[in-house]
Amino acid sequence: MTLTLELQRTIRDVPDFPKPGILFKDITPVLMNSGLFARTLDALAAPWKTERIDAVVAIESRGFLFGAGLAERLSSSLVLVRKAGKLPYTTIREAYALEYGEAVLELHTDALKSGQRVLIVDDLLATGGTADATAKLVGRQGAVVAGYQFVIELGFLDGGKRLGPTSKALVRY
Repeated sequence: MTLTLELQRTIRDVPDFPKPGILFKDITPVLMNSGLFARTLDALAAPWKTERIDAVVAIESRGFLFGAGLAERLSSSLVLVRKAGKLPYTTIREAYALEYGEAVLELHTDALKSGQRVLIVDDLLATGGTADATAKLVGRQGAVVAGYQFVIELGFLDGGKRLGPTSKALVRY
């Protein structure tokens, strides 16, 4: 069985979470299977092995789970992007629109250096708003987005089109 098929069979659909009408893609069954989780991390890293990736920028919170393993496999630093008020040091912030309001992401002011090549990572790509806001934070520190890596892409929401050709996902719904 291919990794994609195994992931599709393992990722759990949870209807009406976190609110009615949403079909949530739950990656926790992937995390509970150590072999599948390791193969997923290997596959996430594979397209970037020949690229210079100085930092993996992981988006709160499920992106942290994949970002740590990916940073290790790419011999890169791990940088965390968090919701407002969660990082302990001086931050820069970026507000972005959600379907039901606005959110704010923050990044430590010393997290990246000018010219560094960055891979932005999260578990799921929907509309691309969170990843795009993260890219703006990266750019404000003078770093360059080399690409985006996701476990899941909800293709019908066009996030991949918004982010461009360097956006990759292992599973597409």
